[in-house]
Amino acid sequence: MTLLRKGSRKIVVGNEEYRFIISATAKGTILLVVENGDVSGKRIEVKIESDINDFWVEFPYVEGLNLKLLKPKEVAGIIQEAVKLNWNSREKGSPLLFDWADNKLIRSQ
Repeated sequence: MTLLRKGSRKIVVGNEEYRFIISATAKGTILLVVENGDVSGKRIEVKIESDINDFWVEFPYVEGLNLKLLKPKEVAGIIQEAVKLNWNSREKGSPLLFDWADNKLIRSQ
């Protein structure tokens, strides 16, 4: 399945165009999904710990929340790290699953 252009963002890393989307998942996490912008190939899915979706529920008691947001620069860094870990976004196949912890990609099972 390909990410729709509407609702996803474009990012260029190196000479390659990618599309990404960030969405809420289970409590305490967000999910970053990245795929090649030109070819329908293998994507990466990265789970990131964040309480950002609980902000309004817990407001004004938010001082203990992990309000992690991803900036495009961080998304680019995640893409570069995934490429170093042998992600080929033009290759067909199942998504590669990762966790993002301590600014490092860790392969999930």
